[in-house]
Amino acid sequence: MSNTKLQPVLDHIDADFDNSLERLFALLRIKSISSEAEFADDCKAAANHLAKDIATLGFTAEVRPTAGHPAIVARVNGSSDGRPHVLFYGHYDVQPVDPLNLWHRPPFEPVVTDHADGRKIIVARGAEDDKGQLMTFVEACRAWKKVTRSLPVDITMIIEGEEEIGSKNFVPFLEANKAELKADFALVCDTGMWDRNTPAITTSLRGLLYEEVKIKAANRDLHSGVFGGGAQNPIRVLTRILGGLHDENGRITIPGFYDGVKDLPPDILAQWKSLNLTPDTFLKPIGLSLPAGEKDRLLIEQISSRPTCDINGIIGGYTGEGSKTVIPAEASAKVSFRLVEGQDPARIRQAFRDYVTARLPADCKAVFIDHSSAPAIALDWDMKPLAAARRALTDEWGKEALLVGSGASIPIVADFKRTLGLDSVLVGFGLDDDNIHSPNEKYDLRSFHKGIRSWARILAAFAEAR
Repeated sequence: MSNTKLQPVLDHIDADFDNSLERLFALLRIKSISSEAEFADDCKAAANHLAKDIATLGFTAEVRPTAGHPAIVARVNGSSDGRPHVLFYGHYDVQPVDPLNLWHRPPFEPVVTDHADGRKIIVARGAEDDKGQLMTFVEACRAWKKVTRSLPVDITMIIEGEEEIGSKNFVPFLEANKAELKADFALVCDTGMWDRNTPAITTSLRGLLYEEVKIKAANRDLHSGVFGGGAQNPIRVLTRILGGLHDENGRITIPGFYDGVKDLPPDILAQWKSLNLTPDTFLKPIGLSLPAGEKDRLLIEQISSRPTCDINGIIGGYTGEGSKTVIPAEASAKVSFRLVEGQDPARIRQAFRDYVTARLPADCKAVFIDHSSAPAIALDWDMKPLAAARRALTDEWGKEALLVGSGASIPIVADFKRTLGLDSVLVGFGLDDDNIHSPNEKYDLRSFHKGIRSWARILAAFAEAR
C-alpha cells in the first residue's frame, strides 16, 4: 500500500496515543478474572465493553454466549475485490492477582510509571496478557478507519474469555460457528519480542502432553519398622523410574521418543546461533549457570525447538512437620512433555506409559491420568503473510524481525488449525520481564505504542501481498 495512505495512519496513531492509552486503561480497570466465580459479572462487563468499543469502528460486534464466559465475534462486511481476510484472536480474561500483598499498587488501577532502568511502563493485571496486546490491534484498526474510512483487508475478530483457564468452552464454540469464521489465516497477538528493540514472529510452538502417574503397592500405609525391607516402597519405585527418563547427555530415554523430530533448516539454525543466547544471559539471572538439556544442542535449541520432559511435582508418604515412619501405599508424579513438529501426543503418551509399566516390580501397579495434550505447530517458512509481516515489523522497528521458535504452547493455535484449517501468524510485543501471571504485571509503553504502529503496517503489507 502506498505511503500516501500508510503514513497519515501512522501520524494519527502518534497524535491520538493518549486517547489510545485511556481506552486501554478503561479495559484494564475491569476485573475479568475468569477462574473465580465471583468475577463472572466482570467477565461479562469486559466482553460488553470491548464489543461496544469495536462496534464504533464499523464492525458488527456481538457478545455470544458459551458454556462459560462469553466470546465476542466482530466482523466487517466482506469485500468483493479478493483481498485477504484475516481472523484476529485475543482474550479479555486475566489471571488472579494473588498474592495481593506483593503488588506495589492496586492491580486494577492502571498507571504509567517509571521502571528501575528508566523505561515508561504500564502496570496493571492484564497490561500485557492479553488486554494490552489485543488493544494494539484494535487501535491500529481504529486509526485506519479514522484516516481512510476503511480497512486494508477484511477482518473478523474473535475474542474469548477463558484462555487463562484452558479455553475449555471455546473450542466447542469454534466448532459451532466455523462457517462464519472462515478466513485466509489467523493472527494471534499473545507472544513477545526477542528483546526491547528487536521484533519477532513466532513460527513454531511446542506441543504439550501432561501426564500424572500413581504407583500403588500395599493396600494401606505401612509401619517401616515392621515392614521395612520386605514391602515395596512406591516412592522408591517411582523415583527410580523417573530418574531414568534422561541419560547422562540430557536425552530422553523413552523408546521412540525422537521419532519424527527434525533438525532446524541450516539458515534458521545459523540465524539463531548468531543471536548468541548464552547461559550467562539466560540462566544467570535465575541463579543458574549450566544448560541442562541435550549436550550437543545450542541453548536456544534446548528451550525452543527440541522436545523436553520435566517432572513438575512428586507426592508421596508423610510430608508434615516432624517424623512419621511410614512406607506409603502410593506415590505420584506429574510429568509434562513439550513436543515438537513430528511428534504425536497420543503416541508419546502411550510410549511414556509403556516405559513406566515395563519398569514396575511385582506387587506394584501404575494408574495414569491424562491432564492435557496439544500438538506442536510449525508455520511454512515461505508463506506470504509471514514474509509480509516480517517486512512490516522490520520497517517499524528498524531492526530485522526475527523468526523464532517458542518453547511454550498456545493451544488455540492448534485449535484454529484443526477446527478452522487456518495457519496462524503470531506477532506480539511482550518482553521477558513483563511479569505476566505474577504481581506487578507490566507492558512497556513503547511496546504498546509501536505495537499499534506495527499492526497498522502489517495490515497494509497484507493488502500488498495478495
